[in-house]
Amino acid sequence: MRKGTRPRKKPASLVILSGGLDSTVAAAVARRDRPDHPLALLHCDYGQKARNRERQAFRKISRYFKAEHALSCRLSHLKEAGGSSLTETRHPIPDRHPRSGFTPTTYVPFRNANLLAVAVSRAEVIGADRIYLGVSEPDSSHYPDTRAAFLRAFQRAIDLGTKPDTRIRIHIPLIHLTKAEIVRLGRRVGAPFHLTWSCYRGGSRPCGRCSSCRIRRRGFTEAGIQDPLIPGKPNRKFR
Repeated sequence: MRKGTRPRKKPASLVILSGGLDSTVAAAVARRDRPDHPLALLHCDYGQKARNRERQAFRKISRYFKAEHALSCRLSHLKEAGGSSLTETRHPIPDRHPRSGFTPTTYVPFRNANLLAVAVSRAEVIGADRIYLGVSEPDSSHYPDTRAAFLRAFQRAIDLGTKPDTRIRIHIPLIHLTKAEIVRLGRRVGAPFHLTWSCYRGGSRPCGRCSSCRIRRRGFTEAGIQDPLIPGKPNRKFR
């Protein structure tokens, strides 16, 4: 480096962070992968019933990781478009796990495409070259926008729709992991489990009944690790 010149700024790692278990583990992986790169966290309020509790988790996790960038934005059009029990008050969140081959009512139509679109815009602005998304096919195969094939297609859209000198890659470190494997990975990389929020209903305590609570509880039990939020054994009726 020539005398008087400034060191070249390293590109940031941007994580789409809901405040849930998977996205928090993805953030911890991003920090582990590139500890000397800025960490950027992005949270989106799309009218979900747990938005207040998720936003609270996002803020605490941002402070925990000492994120250099933290942005919370609104995607109110997803609630206005409707079609999900996560956003519509007239549609209750079910207590049962979705049947195999059926898309659950908790699916928010094309949500991940919307989240990724905002993340790409943000990445171009702050100079991030990686977008981490904490999705897993084994535990959410009933959601069409969590599939690796979809994310490969979106990567192509990024390549075609950004500036010629932009280089942004989607990273999906959890894509082939079960919930138990995600929990074990989270412990290895120092994910703050106690700050996360997974319950679809929000509130002061997890409901323990929605599919997200049940999958989380099963993951911690199978991993042999105590969940700081939902103690106890998983419901035997849950499959």
